Amino acid sequence: MPDRPPLSKELFRDAMARLASAVTIITTDGEEGRCGFTASAVCSVSDDPATLLVCVNRSATTHAHLVRNNLLAINVLAHEQEALSGLFGSSRYSMEQRFASGIWRKGEIGMPVLQGALVTLECRVSLTQEIGTHTVFFVEPLCAEFNRDEANGLVWFDRAYRRA
Repeated sequence: MPDRPPLSKELFRDAMARLASAVTIITTDGEEGRCGFTASAVCSVSDDPATLLVCVNRSATTHAHLVRNNLLAINVLAHEQEALSGLFGSSRYSMEQRFASGIWRKGEIGMPVLQGALVTLECRVSLTQEIGTHTVFFVEPLCAEFNRDEANGLVWFDRAYRRA
């Protein structure tokens, strides 16, 4: 194994910009109310047992809500929902302002579900792991809702939104 330092933060970010990611809005609800944020660090881990991971910066205001609530929804965005991604991805907007856009309702286990999302997975947190500045939430999907309309997905690639 060569003895060399890891990539710099800048070079790593440049490399990861070339990795296309689905754009999602992660939502949760509990005693302190609804909250949500845009995330592209979401992926499938296993289908047996069904498991996904969601990476969240520990400095994000929504982090504590996810830890307390232990439940979340992963709303996979359609290309037409790009504006919502920007809204939920900015700390300039309150949760009230974020949820005032789009059509939201409670899903089967009570999480905020976005109408028109390509798919929404309501999940229970099964394990967390801290690494660097983030917490990795390993989640078990309990139910899924699919948008049956023909729609293109929204992806983040090379620091821009793209149609999938």
